[in-house]
Amino acid sequence: MKTLLKIAAPILVIVISIYLVQALAAGKPAPEQKAPTQRLISLYVDEVKSAVITPGVQTQGEVKPKTQIDLIARVSGHVVSVANEFAEGAEFNPETVLIQLDDSDYKVAVVRAEAQVSAAEVALARELANAEMKKDTWLQKDRTVKPTDFALNKPQVHDARAQLRAAKANLKEAKLNVARTSIQVPFQGRVVSKNVGIGQYITAGTQLGKVFATDVVEVRLPLTDQQLAELDLPMGYMAKPGEGPEVEFTAGTGRSSHHWQGRIIRTNASVDQQTRLIYAIAEVQDPYGQGADFGVPFAVGMFVHANIAGIESKQMMVVPRDALRSADKVYVVDADNKLDIRMVEVFSTSKDQVVLSGGVEVGEKVAISTAPNAAQGMLVEPVVKDQLISQL
Repeated sequence: MKTLLKIAAPILVIVISIYLVQALAAGKPAPEQKAPTQRLISLYVDEVKSAVITPGVQTQGEVKPKTQIDLIARVSGHVVSVANEFAEGAEFNPETVLIQLDDSDYKVAVVRAEAQVSAAEVALARELANAEMKKDTWLQKDRTVKPTDFALNKPQVHDARAQLRAAKANLKEAKLNVARTSIQVPFQGRVVSKNVGIGQYITAGTQLGKVFATDVVEVRLPLTDQQLAELDLPMGYMAKPGEGPEVEFTAGTGRSSHHWQGRIIRTNASVDQQTRLIYAIAEVQDPYGQGADFGVPFAVGMFVHANIAGIESKQMMVVPRDALRSADKVYVVDADNKLDIRMVEVFSTSKDQVVLSGGVEVGEKVAISTAPNAAQGMLVEPVVKDQLISQL
């Protein structure tokens, strides 16, 4: 009996304890339940603004001379002098004799040609006198028979006149050869390369060097179909003198950036088969003089960036550059602070702003900060930077 009591007592204590715990737990008041709240994402927003935009496009190209020629000798001879201006990079004027060849032989040829002219003039005078004499003689002999041209010395006169013309042509050629020994070009320019020196014997057709004119330079600018449409330029466009879209060229030289002004003068009438682009040709006047930027010339061979201004201004909508998502989307925060993901029509973009032609309205708020896991219709908390700064 004692043994049974010893076994049952602990079991009874455990059962009573469990019952008491359950009774206390049942009598405890239930904890207060709180409704779950959604944590809103804060987004910086900015308003869509209206602006009058003159469409422009960004492109780039290399400066090239409008006129560049190879200096080719037209006569043979020894080089007797080379101008100091005929050196790589040097500037020259139209009056500068760049290279002088020995002209002694050509001056001798002029003297001989002059003698031939004199002889031909004498021969013509003789034949004309003979023609008069034969005509008088024939008229005295018989007036009823018509004389032949040979009897009147007409063929001899024609031949003498032809000989005189040939002699004069030889004299003109001889004088031209003398002039061709002085090699100069009819424009102001710069020397690209020099291939000749004093004492060298050259033959006709020898390339002596290469020069280009400095009155005007050109830049060939590649444009896409969209860029051409933004500028409202047709293919095959030809600008009238003093007209055409303005172009601002920019290039860095050393630690500074320089700017030059030019104009589009024409566009190609065909699409480049390799690049599928259309090229516009821009000109800069007097690039080494008045067209230079604080003494820095718009030098041939320079690689430049170009900002082409449009012709007509248009009313557009402008948003910050950070508002554009995936190239053609913006996040609009409506009056109920709900996110509206919209497709927009992008007209042009720059480093700081995006110009839109459709998809949003002026005055609407667009998100300019990152929105992780953005979804259509999600609630957000819009924050205007200007208001936040004023509160601080």
